Amino acid sequence: MKKIILFSFALFNGIAANAQTWDLRQCIDYALEHNISLQQSRIQQKESEVDLLTSKGQLFPSLSFSTSQNVNNNPWAEKFSYTDGTGQISSGNTTYNGSYGLNASWTVWNGGRREKNIEASKITLEQAELNTEASANTIQEQILQYYVQILYARESVKVNESTLELAIAQRDRGKERVEIGDLSRADLAQLEAQVAQDEYNVINAKNQVERYKMQLKQLLELTGVQDFDIATVEVSDEQALSELPSVTSVYEAALLSRPEIRNSQLSIEAADLNIDIAKAQKLPTINLQASTGTNTNSANSFAWSKQLKTNWSNAIGVSVSVPILAQRQNRSAVEKAKYQHQISQLNLQDKQKSLYNTIEGYYLDAANAQAQFKSACASVESSSTSYDLLNEQFNVGLRNMVELMEGKNKLLQAEQNKLQSKYTAIMNEKLLEFYGGESINL
Repeated sequence: MKKIILFSFALFNGIAANAQTWDLRQCIDYALEHNISLQQSRIQQKESEVDLLTSKGQLFPSLSFSTSQNVNNNPWAEKFSYTDGTGQISSGNTTYNGSYGLNASWTVWNGGRREKNIEASKITLEQAELNTEASANTIQEQILQYYVQILYARESVKVNESTLELAIAQRDRGKERVEIGDLSRADLAQLEAQVAQDEYNVINAKNQVERYKMQLKQLLELTGVQDFDIATVEVSDEQALSELPSVTSVYEAALLSRPEIRNSQLSIEAADLNIDIAKAQKLPTINLQASTGTNTNSANSFAWSKQLKTNWSNAIGVSVSVPILAQRQNRSAVEKAKYQHQISQLNLQDKQKSLYNTIEGYYLDAANAQAQFKSACASVESSSTSYDLLNEQFNVGLRNMVELMEGKNKLLQAEQNKLQSKYTAIMNEKLLEFYGGESINL
């Protein structure tokens, strides 16, 4: 039994020691490799590569082999025989014949549609790659947000634990004052109720940490049973107040690097190609055909191999198809392609506008959070000094319970506001840097 207990204890310690702690870069790298939506996007990218190969394959001839084997039965046919160049033909009630052919076809020219389709497939492939990149960017942004929220929630736990320790000390001091008759039991009950409330606040703050960790694990595609924790990053007040890049500089950099903008630009190029493809439908199509084949018949007196040779024939030809009237389909296709071109241009303008609004929003949120952080720092210092004075006065009976609780709640709120504004500023600063072309890191 001792051995079992010691082994279990060692095993538990080994598991605890091996529990992995992830920094922000590790989270991002792991998600970029294992996230299911990203894997699906990469598969769609592979499909686009196959479509490009298919488009290129249209430049080459097609070749096919065909054969047919038939049994014919004429139960009341009169028998006869004759001789021709292929041998003696004898009729019968049942005959067997077979044919064998090799056919080739090649589109010599179709108005340049094949070449345009290849270019369109290349654009589609590049758009698929950009969609994957856009999905990766979105996941990185979400990971940053959850990571920073976990850091904030952890700091919030520390604040609430500190507040709980203070409440316990006040309650214990209150008990001593009740014993000497310096404090009423009603006031002591309020102090005990405050301890219970602060204990709940600690539990709630810890649950918030676990909730954010669960959401981060979902992005990483980690199961619920896997040990997971993030590395603690010491974020200074100076980082929260670092100088923000201008909206214009970030926007100009984003126009050159963001995949959604390039994707919209490619849509315009694809629309141009679709116009050319639609116009090419009005042009003639030239096809080259060639075939070779033979046939056999059981009614023939020649051997099967000789029939194959004797009946062998070859053919080659050219066909030209000139569209004259197509029930307005070609003209409609051109008009619709032009409308799609206009839609693509409007989509690009909308993406550019949306990008600017996003960057401006991050900038305003960061600037506002920095202003709140400065104010919160001053408020924490003032509230802390005020609460220390209230606590001293309460201990000597110069302040009542209501005034003490109000001072404590004001201090707690100021500390929470400081933490929230600090991490909000840092998160938006990092998002601005990311949109400006820098990698995400803390």
